[in-house]
Amino acid sequence: MINPPEQRPEFIVSGLLNSREDTLLSPAAARSIEASRRNREQRLGYRQSFAQDADRILHSRAYARYIDKTQVFCLIGNDHITHRVLHVQLVSRIARTIGRYLFLNEDLIEAISLGHDIGHAPFGHAGESFLSKLCRTHRLPGFQHNIQSVRALEKLERKGRGWNLTLQTLDGILCHDGEVHATSISPAPLHGFDELDLKIELKSANPGLDLQPMTLEGCVVRMADTVAYVGRDIEDAIILGLIERSDIPERCASLLGETNGSIVYSLVTDLIRNSRVAAPGGDLDDVPGSIGFSAEIAAALKELKEFNYRRIYLAPETQENMPLIEQCYGSLFSHYLDHLHNGTSGELDVDLLEDLDRAYTDRQSAAARVRDFISGMTDDYFLRQAAAIGCPVPPLRSGLK
Repeated sequence: MINPPEQRPEFIVSGLLNSREDTLLSPAAARSIEASRRNREQRLGYRQSFAQDADRILHSRAYARYIDKTQVFCLIGNDHITHRVLHVQLVSRIARTIGRYLFLNEDLIEAISLGHDIGHAPFGHAGESFLSKLCRTHRLPGFQHNIQSVRALEKLERKGRGWNLTLQTLDGILCHDGEVHATSISPAPLHGFDELDLKIELKSANPGLDLQPMTLEGCVVRMADTVAYVGRDIEDAIILGLIERSDIPERCASLLGETNGSIVYSLVTDLIRNSRVAAPGGDLDDVPGSIGFSAEIAAALKELKEFNYRRIYLAPETQENMPLIEQCYGSLFSHYLDHLHNGTSGELDVDLLEDLDRAYTDRQSAAARVRDFISGMTDDYFLRQAAAIGCPVPPLRSGLK
């Protein structure tokens, strides 16, 4: 005899977990039972909705490709340099630590963290810039990796069916913008997928638009993104001989520390102390929700980020091979367009996402298909494809000096 749903063990466990959230989480935290999906699912199980999201992202093909995507430094033969896969794991760990102390939903935090950079193109932010120029040349909106992350998870994964992630997770991914400096951020309500689609449309038309996440969990991930990369990038730059530890600005070293560990600890501690989140059982009206730093620490962090841009991200040594990479972007984009228009690619083995559902292939312009294909590449696959069509590709280096 089959037990009715409400008597099945997994249903009971899920109900207990939902009840525990009501007891242990802040009243401002996102509840798993409030999760909303674009397409309703009739499935039972002991995993709550945001935990399912994290699992789906973790098992996506795009997540597997994180392992060979540039964080900051590329074409370096040093296995200790950060790649994108480590960065998202660091964001997840840091954000969950903050969320635990603020009584927020750690499953949602993990899902947003793991998915926030899924849409990054090969060779990091430089590659994003090159692809954006090509998109605009071919009458597409400029490429933005946060929008592409949502697009990949909703429309490209699983042969075009997507993962049907929750509104709260997708919104957090869209709004993560860790490069935008902010002392404090608060959630902006969002009432459904129509409003999410409008948010994407507005951001696509205006890349400088500062979007606010709909949840405090999304706000935490946005702040944790910066915390995760600012000190880690300094450590990588020191390993590669680009800077010395003594180069760190004096005020930053004094307030935040000189190592990644001390920088992360200082920033996380300050966030926990200065964020305003109602405690479990508290009243939302008494404590408006916000995630933020003290003014002093926010100023030091801003100065440290400016140091990173000046001495690391835009340094001539870091940018040395970018002209060749940009040429490869242009050549591949043109080659793939020609392949779609003329049906030939010579000796190049390329599918241009032809295994996706006809709803994708029939409705997308050739340029949009090329954008989606290139943006999903790993660095190494990009270089192999470029070399196969005769592009000169930069060599692997042992360091920057």
